[in-house]
Amino acid sequence: MSDAEVVKDYTENFETWINDFNEWQTRIGFDPSWLGDYRFDIKFDWDTAGETIEFGDFAGKPKWDRRMQIPQQTVRDAIISMVSVQGDTEFASVEQQNHLLATAPTEYDKKSALRIMCEEQRHGWQMAYLLCTFFGEQGVREASKLLERNAQEGTRVLGSFNEPIDHWLDFFMFTHFIDRDGKYQLKMLSTSSFKPLAASMGPMLKEESFHLGTGANGLRRVVKQGVIPCALIQKYVNKWVSTGLDLFGTDDSSSAQWAYVYGIKGRYDERESDGEADREHLNEASRELYFQEIREEMRRISKPRKKGEPELVIPSDKFNRGIGKYSKKRFTVEGDPFEGDEASWEEYLKTVLPTDEDEDRLINEYMKEEWIQYREWKG
Repeated sequence: MSDAEVVKDYTENFETWINDFNEWQTRIGFDPSWLGDYRFDIKFDWDTAGETIEFGDFAGKPKWDRRMQIPQQTVRDAIISMVSVQGDTEFASVEQQNHLLATAPTEYDKKSALRIMCEEQRHGWQMAYLLCTFFGEQGVREASKLLERNAQEGTRVLGSFNEPIDHWLDFFMFTHFIDRDGKYQLKMLSTSSFKPLAASMGPMLKEESFHLGTGANGLRRVVKQGVIPCALIQKYVNKWVSTGLDLFGTDDSSSAQWAYVYGIKGRYDERESDGEADREHLNEASRELYFQEIREEMRRISKPRKKGEPELVIPSDKFNRGIGKYSKKRFTVEGDPFEGDEASWEEYLKTVLPTDEDEDRLINEYMKEEWIQYREWKG
């Protein structure tokens, strides 16, 4: 097949995927008219991508521009997996959040959320483009799966992206904690040995900063308004922090180690770090940086609380974990081993995580008032 025929084939693959994408929007309830004049452009920042592989066993060699330059099928498979998981999270977020547009507390919040959903779709679109353009039939199949899995059915790859986002407090928690994890994942891919993936990350990181900023600012406005008690807000912090920590993956991860060996995914501070990477504990190192960051952020969010309200804090990284060395183990929010039987543990969780009664009170009592500080949309 000639180069011209290959390009034509790639174009047709992606055009077919776009038709499926349009059907996906309708299927999940996202009205395309909401996009206005927003366009799903493919964006690359080649200047920040780098020319040579920066870490791992291929360090110093030219970054790979095309599939056939990638030395092994196992490396190609690992890149496809990374791109697929990233794309999966983007489309899942839209499935989780789009119903909230009908109940936005202010026009500012509605337009902010809509911008986030547009950009998340663009990020997923970019990942599908990489799959369809660079990875042949295997990539086309994986791009199709991005639209077949569904958060509303609980079939997305990562657990956090199957969690229901029932109201706007959940939305602010999600954008603050989960999109902040997304920032970490994108930055770790920004030094990738696969150049088109690395070049995709710069524009995505710029857009992602608005997403997590929306979460932090939203929570700060909720705290400052003082309608929802901090004790109740704390329960939602406890819920979403453990979910965010789990997104960094298992401890002693062999897949993270191989991704580093191949140069596909670096450390969060890869370009800033002078020391050698601890390849056996890559996930733990990134998780710890994230954990320290959200602790500092929560101190800032908590500052404008009303007099007499308790300070909001980040729970221990041992609490309520589903992945890693603390998975399924009983620790309090302070990080102490829980002493008691199963029934006592379940009762304890009701005091530190949202209950059905908390949800009812939040939606039918507190959110009936002006529960978030007003903010004007300036475009």
